[in-house]
Amino acid sequence: MPEAGTPLDPADMAVLVDTLGSLALLGSDGDVAAAAIVDAVETWRAPMLARMPGLAPLVEGLQAARQVWTLHAEHAGTGNPEGLRRLLLALVRDLRVVLVLLARQLAMMRAATRADSGARQALARLTRDIHAPLANRLGIWQLKWELEDLAFRALEPDVYRRIAGLLDDTRAGREAYVAAVRARLDDALAAQGLRAEVAGRPKHIYSIWRKMQKKQVSIDALYDLRAVRILVDDVPACYAALGVVHALWTPVPSEFDDYIARPKHNDYRSLHTAVIGPDGKTLEVQIRTREMHEASELGVAAHWRYKETGGSQRASSAGSAALERRIEWMRRLLEAHADAGRDESGALAEALGTELAEDRVFVLTPKGEVIDLPRGATPLDFAYHVHTMVGHRCRGAKVDGRIVPLDYVLHSGERVEILTAKTPAPRRDWLVAANGFLASPRSREKVRTWFHKLDRERNVHAGRELLEKDLRRLGLLQADLAPVLGRFNVATVDDLHVLVALGDVGPNQVGRALLELERERATPAQPAAPVLPLRRPRRAPRTGDAEFRVVGVDNLLVQTARCCRPVPGEPIAGYLTRMRGVTVHRRDCAAFLRLSAGHPQRVLPVEWGGVAGGHESDIVVEAIDRKHLLKDISNLIAQEDVHVLSIQSDQRALSRVQLRLRLRVGDYGQLARLLGKLDSLPGVEEARRR
Repeated sequence: MPEAGTPLDPADMAVLVDTLGSLALLGSDGDVAAAAIVDAVETWRAPMLARMPGLAPLVEGLQAARQVWTLHAEHAGTGNPEGLRRLLLALVRDLRVVLVLLARQLAMMRAATRADSGARQALARLTRDIHAPLANRLGIWQLKWELEDLAFRALEPDVYRRIAGLLDDTRAGREAYVAAVRARLDDALAAQGLRAEVAGRPKHIYSIWRKMQKKQVSIDALYDLRAVRILVDDVPACYAALGVVHALWTPVPSEFDDYIARPKHNDYRSLHTAVIGPDGKTLEVQIRTREMHEASELGVAAHWRYKETGGSQRASSAGSAALERRIEWMRRLLEAHADAGRDESGALAEALGTELAEDRVFVLTPKGEVIDLPRGATPLDFAYHVHTMVGHRCRGAKVDGRIVPLDYVLHSGERVEILTAKTPAPRRDWLVAANGFLASPRSREKVRTWFHKLDRERNVHAGRELLEKDLRRLGLLQADLAPVLGRFNVATVDDLHVLVALGDVGPNQVGRALLELERERATPAQPAAPVLPLRRPRRAPRTGDAEFRVVGVDNLLVQTARCCRPVPGEPIAGYLTRMRGVTVHRRDCAAFLRLSAGHPQRVLPVEWGGVAGGHESDIVVEAIDRKHLLKDISNLIAQEDVHVLSIQSDQRALSRVQLRLRLRVGDYGQLARLLGKLDSLPGVEEARRR
């Protein structure tokens, strides 16, 4: 253990002790309590983490939460609290961190009576905006009601005192009243042979005030200041329990609602009744099955969602759906921990962890506002989310102050700044999925709409340029496009160019279709009058780990042509030499075309064999000579998992440079992706096969 003696002052020590008491009330395990201590006592952090490495995720989550507190303070509580709540849950990887945050905030609110008015109100706003709603969503009623009341008392002291003065009893008295009612109901239901669970709690001051505001009524018109809930096995038992309640106490005629026979629009189902209970005090009783209760707590009729939206059930966004899955998962985990103890809840956490794969990221604007994006989103997605014209004018981006490429994948908590040009000029290669510029279908549709507005002639021209550029890089420029038009449901080559221009068809898809067509057309054929008798070589060399196969002929010496270095997947042909067997070229190789024109009888059909390793390929990059050009190219090549065998650089006129690289790539597709991404780097004018 760390050395004796605490570095905390008495006030901080009191907050820590109170925090640990709340965690014990929630049934938290020893790791959670230890993390709360380590986070509070900074001098203990390093030695405790060294001895208990399992605490690291908890402590990291507690540290990450401070970013949310800072953002809230920057906006003085006037920003978007829902965005901050989502950001907090995205940053916290271990969900037990939320329990520590809630327990600590409650302890700080209890101790805030000694703080100055400004600090107390700032703490209350943070509690109202972040902590109390999270406690409500997680169903942690032990902390939720007190967090809300303490924040309400600090922010609206006069209203708080007025509502408290209108109540006919203290909270302790109301809790004792509800406990007596529960005991009476337990006995009455058991006497009728009904298997039921009865729970209840008094309404707290903040909740009373909200209901008075919502219904625009006085406190005398509220019948649910004291309420109990009865859970039974099936629907007939619901009505039987209702009979028991009405036999015990006189019902209030105007306060009965049958949401089982007539469910609410969000499918909420339950029986609600109000009665004149013991001592002449009104009492609300809700009766439902356990299945109905689970739906009301976790399903589309969830109580926390109803409370926060005022009953409005608008269609959830993708971000809201992700948040609701996370909330449901956390509540199930908390319930399992309370019911079964640490071992079983740990197993549930492990089992459900894969179900909670985060499919949203929460990033920040330069002003600190939270933006919700799909997982894999890029700065360009961020720009289009902010505004369509910001996306159209986007020319670069900074993340946390450093410049990043537009295909950079964003992570939760990062602050994004978009660099814009004066005029909108989206690029067509943003629509090519393989380039990775846009992850959001909504963003891609905005770019597509921009180009749809252009006239057909411009789209045909742009699509032709985009396709020819890609096919030239891949050695397919001379291929006939007519045979593959049917694969893309178009009648003419111009129609295909329009689809490419609008991003509906990627250039790489056309290249793949042409390659598949070449393979389908390949048929066995015998070579005509070979010049040399065929002989069996001692060993047939391989290109990397792949083999060529001469169609219809075995035991030929086969090697790759050094002039064009074909890559697996490209259209190829063999040329029978006088001394070196068959040399394999790309079909559009200039040397091959010259040789085959002079000696067509030496051309042999060749196919790719099994591909299992790397293959050498030469490329040329023409670019403006700028700072960090070679570094950016090298980083991109490394990201694509391509190996660099050699680099040569030639300085050209007008501050331009030509780079000649020899690479080892896995296949044709990997080379195509790399050339496309190299071509999009700032300053690069052209990237092509040599």
